[in-house]
Amino acid sequence: MEDGVVRGEIGSGLLVLVGVAPGDESADVDALADKLVNIRLMADTEGKMNRSVLESGASILVVSQFTLQADIRKGRRPSFTSAAEPDLAEPLIERLADRISEVGVPVSTGVFGAHMEVALVNDGPVTLVIDVANGKVA
Repeated sequence: MEDGVVRGEIGSGLLVLVGVAPGDESADVDALADKLVNIRLMADTEGKMNRSVLESGASILVVSQFTLQADIRKGRRPSFTSAAEPDLAEPLIERLADRISEVGVPVSTGVFGAHMEVALVNDGPVTLVIDVANGKVA
């Protein structure tokens, strides 16, 4: 929510908080998109994580979150120098949403650079950190 208006919303699916680093590039985004739509996190008829977002018909909400790049090793205030500048980050976030959409997964986004209220109903105990470097998921 931004200024009291809902800008991005999904039903069942994944909330993806994305932090972009200065060295990130299109190949990283493409690898992440492929992983997000194909990783088996969605429940099958027996309640086991055996289905992908693509197979299950779920959606993805992509929210840019530069604070994921915070460095808290020194002092008491986080440093965000490890976050990419907006002119690099915003097109990569847009590319991620486009790549997800291109394979048929409904995707919604937050508003880049906005102060947003993000609500989540976590249906299950799964939270993952996915790191992509040089076009490969680590």
